[in-house]
Amino acid sequence: MTSTHSSPTSIPSVDYFGLDIPFLAHLGVVPEYAKEGKALISLDLKPEHLNSFQVAQGGVIMAILDFAMSAAARSTFNHPLGATTVDMTTSFLRPSRGKLMVEGKVLKSGKSIQYCEAVVINAAGEITAKSSGSFMLRAK
Repeated sequence: MTSTHSSPTSIPSVDYFGLDIPFLAHLGVVPEYAKEGKALISLDLKPEHLNSFQVAQGGVIMAILDFAMSAAARSTFNHPLGATTVDMTTSFLRPSRGKLMVEGKVLKSGKSIQYCEAVVINAAGEITAKSSGSFMLRAK
């Protein structure tokens, strides 16, 4: 039996607030800003992001909420390394369609854990999903 491996598609490198995150580049996530405990990212949904109902698949929404919160957590201390998600709770409030903006912010900054929240906002200005989570800033 022979195995054939196709070469991976080249994904352009994107600076995600100092980190290279190929998965986010693959999704098409655009980093807008991250500073002083707040972050903003955007994603223009494409057909490959959709589920059988033709709305954003839940995992895509959770991924962008997770990143917005971790970027906000890192921005509190201008932390150059990543942040590890300790826990995350997500509520889906309405279907997500079109161009999405995700706002993340730090609610409480602890000694080792950052407590954050994020919302997904559609083009009409409606919140389509929200999340809260805690993040540990990665040590070397």
